[in-house]
Amino acid sequence: MGARVITETAVWRFCIDRPTRRNAIDSDTALQLSYMLREADVGGRCAVGVLYGQGGWFCAGSDLKELAGQDPARMAEIEAHKAELARTIQQVDMPVIAAVSGFALGGGVSIAAACDYVVSDPSARWHMPEVLNGWLPPWGISPVVARCGPVRARHVLWGREALTAEQALAIGLVDRLAADGAALDESLALAAELAALPRAAQASVKPYLRSAEARAPETADLVATRSFVENCHSPEARRTLARFGGVA
Repeated sequence: MGARVITETAVWRFCIDRPTRRNAIDSDTALQLSYMLREADVGGRCAVGVLYGQGGWFCAGSDLKELAGQDPARMAEIEAHKAELARTIQQVDMPVIAAVSGFALGGGVSIAAACDYVVSDPSARWHMPEVLNGWLPPWGISPVVARCGPVRARHVLWGREALTAEQALAIGLVDRLAADGAALDESLALAAELAALPRAAQASVKPYLRSAEARAPETADLVATRSFVENCHSPEARRTLARFGGVA
């Protein structure tokens, strides 16, 4: 099947559904997930997405079976689809939560790192073995650097040994440890909390961070102010202002 989506009122579940391949991502699955995420984000149809893997594993990274025997140009083309998936997670306005069970390996680490919040089972294993395999990860390094910083990211990328979930939490790859076996349930509970926030304001956070990156503080403040003014037209903002004597 590759990937599937379970649509609900505000929180949608996006499932990597390749358990026979330990949820390794092939190009078709990457394209499916990217499309599903973009469609969910159109017009705010989905408030929060939860990304998880079927069968007790999160993701084993790129499917090396798909890559084996391909020429370098075709390999780069295949991996570009997976890079697009990681970027899509960051480009959609809705928050995306990764629920990690079993393991996140290689590109699975990158995909989780690209998410806005990462919840992990304490027994989950985190490992990027690409350098041990003989190559630099071809995509998804930027999300790891953003979470860990360049010094710790290089330790993750060298992949000398797997990390426990507690170690991943300590360096910023993970945001919260769930009770054992409860990463998905806790992710859904967190998603419900985020979905309950005023929608216009919540959906403004990621676009602001994308647009304000590497900008001077004064310009960043102007970008934030524009969103603030737009948000103040929302019913939630108007109710808040009314409590302080503003226009209802």
